[in-house]
Amino acid sequence: MKKLLLGLFTMLVLLVAYLLFNTFTFKSKQMEIEPVAQVAIAEQAIEHLQTAIQLKTISHEKAEDFDSTQFELFNSFLRNTYPLTDSLLNHQTFNAYSHLYEWKGSNSSLKPIILMGHLDVVPIASPDKWSVDPFAAEIRDGKIWGRGTIDDKFSVIGILEAVEMLLHEGFQPERSIYLAFGHDEEVGGDLGAVSIVNALQSQGIQAEYVLDEGYAITQKLIPGIDPDVAMIGIAEKGSTTIEFTVDMEGGHSSQPASATAIDVLAGAIARLKEKPMEATISEAMAGFIDQLGPEMGFVNKMAFANKGLFKPLIISTYENASNAGNALVRTTTAPTIFEAGIKENVIPTSARALVNFRIIPGQTAEDVLAHAIEVIDDERVKARFYGFNSEPSPVSPIDSWGYEIINRSINEIFEKTLTAPNLVIAATDSRHYSPLSDNIYRFVPYHINEENISTFHGIDEHILVEDYENAIRFYRQLILNSQQ
Repeated sequence: MKKLLLGLFTMLVLLVAYLLFNTFTFKSKQMEIEPVAQVAIAEQAIEHLQTAIQLKTISHEKAEDFDSTQFELFNSFLRNTYPLTDSLLNHQTFNAYSHLYEWKGSNSSLKPIILMGHLDVVPIASPDKWSVDPFAAEIRDGKIWGRGTIDDKFSVIGILEAVEMLLHEGFQPERSIYLAFGHDEEVGGDLGAVSIVNALQSQGIQAEYVLDEGYAITQKLIPGIDPDVAMIGIAEKGSTTIEFTVDMEGGHSSQPASATAIDVLAGAIARLKEKPMEATISEAMAGFIDQLGPEMGFVNKMAFANKGLFKPLIISTYENASNAGNALVRTTTAPTIFEAGIKENVIPTSARALVNFRIIPGQTAEDVLAHAIEVIDDERVKARFYGFNSEPSPVSPIDSWGYEIINRSINEIFEKTLTAPNLVIAATDSRHYSPLSDNIYRFVPYHINEENISTFHGIDEHILVEDYENAIRFYRQLILNSQQ
């Protein structure tokens, strides 16, 4: 017995020593970079963003609702507002309203970079709930208000302002730069991003890196971290929608069967929600842990330093922290449409539901369908893929030159900001660009916090004027840093 106890004690000591060794050798991986001097931003730059917001470049689900006049006006706005960009760069349009600018570099041996954004916005679902006119671009409390201020006109205009500024300064890049702005990102990007990628691919273009929208600079949103954290998306989740249908006998509501089409389908969807796909730490999430773990307090640092041992605890923490935290560690299940019935006293013969799944890297749409069929386990429920579907993107490396340049540029503009890779839980146009580069990153330079996080695609969308000005500075610095 003594030998057994001694053995157990020895194992415990070794385990503690192992945990502590990993914790104390878990050193910071943050760059130590001095901030650069702030360049002045002209007042007209703010007016330009206001004008862009006032143009109602809305992407509707129904093609017949598309208002081409607003997109024509946006084309004119780009030509008139950025004359040097329009005249000195090679400018192409795709399907009339998507734009590709080529700023040719002096050194053709260097791979180009691609800076992306999209000029379309989502519709206003509840205009009466806004405290301002969604398209007036009003400035109030140091903020610009309106649809598109953060998704995604501020980055499109920020990039163009930076390029126009550098052209005024007489800057000539060594490395070619492409500016790619789609007009239908909010409905899949088939006319914009896909067309631009096909054109670049036909020319044999391979990019050093691609930067699109995605994550931002979070404030007090990461448990255990007080400083601001700039999240750089190195992958994004896939998306698939599955249609579930049930056909059964109906009848009069006065004599219902023990199970109707509605009962069967409602039960099936409830089982799907109760048994989601298994949570996991993806490669992107592992990068987040490695970069931010050393910046946390001792307990969190120890867990992240020994993520192999503490994996269940880490997953559980994120599962329960928030909806966004849960989305980082699993394929999510979201019923979005449920249809059945024609009259209050008629039991319907059919019921239909659409469920959207956002797929974590390492799983596929086929995996999701197989999981759904297994969990529902009811031959009366038919399942098939529906509408727009995409697989998770490849995971881009964090040891690439492009990631380092983006990281450095963030640190030079946003002092005392930590950086980390992560998984983008929404879809962006960048998923179409994988044929052009292995190094695709997703980051926009503005601050997101509890106060404004719900305005994304929501009510009272706005951006700080200071954030917009720093976005121009960031894109300018990124272009300068990318000339190595």
